[in-house]
Amino acid sequence: MGGITGGFFRAAGLFPRRFAASCAAALSASLILGACVADQSVATVQPAVVRVPVEAPRTTGRERVSDADHLKLVASFGGEARAPNVTRMLTEVTDRLVKASDRPDQTYVVTLLDSPVVNAFALPNGRLYVTRGLVALASDTSEVAAVLAHEMAHVTLNHATARSELELRSQLVSRVVRDVLNDPDTGAQLQNQSRFALARFSREQELEADATGVRTLAKAGYDPFAAGRFLTALNRSTGLKANSATEPDMLATHPGTAERVTQVTRAARRIGAPGIGTDDRAGYLAAVDGLAYGDNPRDGAVRGHRFIHPGLGIAFEVPEGFTLENTRSAVLGTTPDGNRRLLFDQIEAKDGQPLDAVLKASWNDAFDPAGFESRDVAGHPAAFALSRGKDWTFRLAAIRIGDSTYRMIMAAKGATDPDPAFRRWTASLGAIGPEEAVLRPLRLQVVQATSPSAEELARRMAVPDRALERFLVLNGLERGAPLVPGRSYKIVTE
Repeated sequence: MGGITGGFFRAAGLFPRRFAASCAAALSASLILGACVADQSVATVQPAVVRVPVEAPRTTGRERVSDADHLKLVASFGGEARAPNVTRMLTEVTDRLVKASDRPDQTYVVTLLDSPVVNAFALPNGRLYVTRGLVALASDTSEVAAVLAHEMAHVTLNHATARSELELRSQLVSRVVRDVLNDPDTGAQLQNQSRFALARFSREQELEADATGVRTLAKAGYDPFAAGRFLTALNRSTGLKANSATEPDMLATHPGTAERVTQVTRAARRIGAPGIGTDDRAGYLAAVDGLAYGDNPRDGAVRGHRFIHPGLGIAFEVPEGFTLENTRSAVLGTTPDGNRRLLFDQIEAKDGQPLDAVLKASWNDAFDPAGFESRDVAGHPAAFALSRGKDWTFRLAAIRIGDSTYRMIMAAKGATDPDPAFRRWTASLGAIGPEEAVLRPLRLQVVQATSPSAEELARRMAVPDRALERFLVLNGLERGAPLVPGRSYKIVTE
């Protein structure tokens, strides 16, 4: 949890109101191509620059705007990751891909973002972004190359420009009909139709970038089947998230992962049979050994059922059965059946504003008048409230510690009141001890298997839950698959 958020986090559509603007929303929609594989102090490491012998471009206003967007994006993702071996690998992979691409004259700049989320982006000026979370999820160099080839395809195919032009045309037509012809109903209908057109357009762009990326991957000598492997790992990784359930969105801008896996596998088969190309697994493992994994302690960290934030000086424990996920703006939790959820964040409060008023200002559903209560939590003033929705019952609290105000929300599906568990959770909020004041980040460690048992290495994983599943996903293994003694694998250690 990196800072203050004034809205509500939509955990599977559970909490009303808006979530604080994400990094992508802070950027120009016409410049960002989006998160193509969609879940911290700024380092001084320079981005990897792939220099191709072309005429140096002149600086234009558009490029200056792109530079501004670059800085916003990097800051929103926690800065640049300090991982020179990974940065070097990304440089070498991109250099190899650009020579095999349809535009070998294009210049690319690759930035490794210090974020645990699995994501990659591209700007039309050739800036590529890969998170350390994505690099950690990949199993070999060819899978990282597949992502980069996909992003490069967006640039060479001018997808951002084409989408921007379609958006402008759609907005112009709907505005003329609504304002000039004084027909707001038809204007709204056309605007709605344009949203569907843009969604279809984005879907076609993604599939086109997938196909082009696979061809570039193979031409560069990498395993073309790596794209399908990585998308499969992405899908499995999403299923491990505490709050992976989301409302269906018919306007989703990306085709479903299963569809993409089918398409990229079909494209790879048109090139050759499995086994062609190189995956360079050894080079990849050498690069990622020691890479930071998961939350940056500066933004707080989950350790088992405990959340610790050294920067804010606070910690809490959640009841048994909850799995926690730390995002940059909130801490989320859910039970395996999804029937109970929780949210913790820091919110703005005016000087002297009563805490019950803080809760009312940040919640747009009705409160139960009998549910308000004021009492201390570990010596800190707090206000409690109850809200009953159609499908969920909410318990809320605003707790003031020093100059900061924190909000805690627990929800139970149906009419079940989560109050007993909620009271235990809120009572655990307090200052951290000296032993927790300095947190070390979790890191990837490359180790050799001594037996065929995956469970043996999984037991060494320093993760809060589902250690075996996480070990298998990190290494691209299926359940029940034996390890090869003497072969190297990734685990997560403290």
